[in-house]
Amino acid sequence: MITLLKVLLVLDALVIFPAVLLQAGQGGGLASQFGGTSSTDSFVGGRQAATWLTKTAWWSGGIFLFLCFVLSLASSRTGAPRSLVEEQLRQQQLQEAPAPLQPLPLNQTTPAPAPSPATPGAPAPSQQQPAGSTKRP
Repeated sequence: MITLLKVLLVLDALVIFPAVLLQAGQGGGLASQFGGTSSTDSFVGGRQAATWLTKTAWWSGGIFLFLCFVLSLASSRTGAPRSLVEEQLRQQQLQEAPAPLQPLPLNQTTPAPAPSPATPGAPAPSQQQPAGSTKRP
């Protein structure tokens, strides 16, 4: 629906441009304002007959403002992500998030767990050789 409104807005803009630019001027411009006649017609502009070009410009301008208002309301109420890149980035951040750390207890009343007993056939810790020695039994 937003795409349709945007297309209508562009078409309306294409109607406004020639409707405004093809209209005739109302008077002498700035020169008549400061040194010309002093009647109110020269200040405000002479009264013209409403031509189809004038009506078209007014109606197109009104429609343009209405479409802009509707599009601003429609675009402010979207809850979906604005682009695929944002959606992929959000999913990637959720997947790569580290697991939350568990807090340590404030006072540790239980003793630390004892090391597991040695497996049968494995040398006792006192009989193990240092890491750098190459002596074999």
